[in-house]
Amino acid sequence: MSVYEERKSELERYEFMMGRERGRLAVTLDCITDAMVLVGQHGVYCQSVRQLGRPAMDVQLISKSLADAKELITSVLEGMSSGEEAKQEG
Repeated sequence: MSVYEERKSELERYEFMMGRERGRLAVTLDCITDAMVLVGQHGVYCQSVRQLGRPAMDVQLISKSLADAKELITSVLEGMSSGEEAKQEG
């Protein structure tokens, strides 16, 4: 099943509220957030041998990559918002 079928209601809601591109980016952020939660839960059980109390290195790297992706998408959404505001003012 494709993401468009699995998340149909979310896509429709966000696309209606924010427009097609921004809505899809918002759903993408939700997907990344869900993945971060799962990785965080896994990190609790998959502890590093070298760094007690910290997740294993692969879990740390996955977490960092997801956080970076989320930050980049957020900056695109913010840029799109300021671009729309500038058009409305101009």
